Amino acid sequence: MFNNCVSFPGSGASSSVTQSPATKAVALGESVSLTCTASTGVDDDLSWYLLRSGQSPKLLFYKINKPGSNTPSHFSSSGSEPRFTLTISRFQAEDAGDYYCMGVYRGPEFTQ
Repeated sequence: MFNNCVSFPGSGASSSVTQSPATKAVALGESVSLTCTASTGVDDDLSWYLLRSGQSPKLLFYKINKPGSNTPSHFSSSGSEPRFTLTISRFQAEDAGDYYCMGVYRGPEFTQ
């Protein structure tokens, strides 16, 4: 029975980051992968966040695969520009929520 959901609100709304799938039903115990495709210039400065209703965003990973202070051990993050993946193995009810990836674009540097 699919009784949990992960989603990527605003998927495709930005020209620099595309997240997929937009919404996915997940069974307890199932593994799920979420993908973020970023424009050139993000390099390794990509973070993943989980947002649950009524709570502050929770940092899951920064610098692609560096875990946040309370990232569950069944979460992993990998990839390189332009494609990054967040994987949740053995999905649990408390994993349900909205997932966001955020890339910091490093534009050209100018000198005077």
